[in-house]
Amino acid sequence: MRIQTLAIGKTNRPHAMLGCLFLLAVSVAAGWAEELNLQDFKGQIVYSSNHSGPWRIWIGQANGSEARQLAEDADSNVHDVDPVFSPDGATVLFSSTRGSLAGVWTIPAQGGKPARICDGDQAEWSPDGTKIVLRRNERIFTRDLASRKEQGITPEDWPHCSSPAWSPDGKSIAFAARWEAGNGIFLVPVEGGKPTKVYDQQGACEPHWSPDGSRLVYETETHICTVNPDGTKNRPVTYFGGVQRFAHYSPDGKWLVFCQGVSEQGPWELYLIPATSGTPQKLVEGNSNMYPDWK
Repeated sequence: MRIQTLAIGKTNRPHAMLGCLFLLAVSVAAGWAEELNLQDFKGQIVYSSNHSGPWRIWIGQANGSEARQLAEDADSNVHDVDPVFSPDGATVLFSSTRGSLAGVWTIPAQGGKPARICDGDQAEWSPDGTKIVLRRNERIFTRDLASRKEQGITPEDWPHCSSPAWSPDGKSIAFAARWEAGNGIFLVPVEGGKPTKVYDQQGACEPHWSPDGSRLVYETETHICTVNPDGTKNRPVTYFGGVQRFAHYSPDGKWLVFCQGVSEQGPWELYLIPATSGTPQKLVEGNSNMYPDWK
């Protein structure tokens, strides 16, 4: 499920508030012998929040400090979602309705003026940061950022393609497609070609790679699972109440950050959980917070 703000359903995606603080519980994760320490969590987490009304991009330290909104230079009819860090962590790619038409934008991770790249949404970076992969008109495209050259990589007769994710080795793109029978996750070579199926049961969609490329995390109708790229060793990560969405791996591949809602209507809060499953740890609460990425 994605917020409909960007006209983007299940395989489609959507204060300065002093009380918006990162919260992390210190309960014990399954299989862990001691309490967690906030300082053990390194890097930054970027996400989209509606704390101020419209959806905006927020960023904070993964140890629970320095949460702040990245850009405030848009009116209340503009929504920013789907933030993703560049490989070097210096830039955030996101989807926005700025300019009235859904497009792919960037903004410095330290804050600054957003810049529009092209039409489309649901974009992610190539491993070297020189290209992006995105969705436009229900097809998946790659785009060279320097030359602006684009290439369609999913077959023209494939319906409702979404959620592209570039593999860490740069060779393939994971994506979701929706058919009459339901959603499925597929891989396609980065130069285009015939997609191969990873998994097509339980509404599988929203794939994202582990840092070493050995696993994909994805969501079902209600929960988060991981699977090998060849479709083997399919494992549930979340199995508790509520609805879990939009999981991304931590930089070391040991944790997942995801959002959870009481129902598909939210409200949504951010959590951490060991990548092999365990006890979830609340990270952000208040209003709705979605689409997290960790660098």
